[in-house]
Amino acid sequence: MELEEMQSIWSELSDQLEKQKKLTDKMIIMMTQEKYRKKINKVAYPETIGAIICYSAVAVILFNIQKLDTWYNLLAGVLCVLILIILPMVSLKFLYGIRNIDIANNSFKETLLNYAKRKKRFQKSMKWSYYLGFILMFAIMPVTAKIVNDKDIFLGVNSTWTLVTAIPLAILFFIVFSKWTMKWYSKNVNSAESLIKDLEESGL
Repeated sequence: MELEEMQSIWSELSDQLEKQKKLTDKMIIMMTQEKYRKKINKVAYPETIGAIICYSAVAVILFNIQKLDTWYNLLAGVLCVLILIILPMVSLKFLYGIRNIDIANNSFKETLLNYAKRKKRFQKSMKWSYYLGFILMFAIMPVTAKIVNDKDIFLGVNSTWTLVTAIPLAILFFIVFSKWTMKWYSKNVNSAESLIKDLEESGL
């Protein structure tokens, strides 16, 4: 076999290997994209269900708004409606911003910069959700009591005793549940970030 033939065969083999490598790299990136979205979906799906519950609660409050017949119960009702509309809207906006990062068609640097920026926004929305959720917990109590049982929890000795016992329990539950939720969200979001960083380490 002549030298020119050997060089031609070697060149063809090199081209085939290069094509195979590009195809393999593309498959790895696509698989990473899929795994990344699955990680974020573990947060996105509960948030979506939570949004449906929030908007259902808004509909119930608005449908029964006439039952809130005192200024303070009406104020609590309006506050609940505003928070229940804003909370899921902001949370889902930033969460789906993280979810829709295009790993396959961006460079590693672009992907990581987009991720860092969107993650920061989502973390801020989580903090606001915590504060607004704390306010909502207090606002929803008189609204629920009035709509469900037609009782004003601010009037009467029994109502005062109920508030004294219920509020500490509600605060305790809220703190424990919020910390668990934030930990769960952070775990999945950080896990998704590690998938992006693994691409750089693998040289893709």
